[in-house]
Amino acid sequence: MNTNQPNDTSDEARRFQDQLYRTMPAHKKFEMVCNAYETGKQLAMAGLRLRNPDASEETIRNLWIRQHLGNELYEQVYGTAK
Repeated sequence: MNTNQPNDTSDEARRFQDQLYRTMPAHKKFEMVCNAYETGKQLAMAGLRLRNPDASEETIRNLWIRQHLGNELYEQVYGTAK
């Protein structure tokens, strides 16, 4: 078994998945990456809303951006006021 392979995926399933990815057009792969990124963003923002129930959507967005960029880059881009 490949050590990089998830334990819940059989070798046969992995080979099938690899074949699908090899034959998939680049634009479809890019679309999948964008969708996965957006899903992750929405999950992270949902977690921020749970931890900050009184925060406005703007505050949640800024918290996510800071979390996503890190403090140093966030402050370079947005300043320290937010």
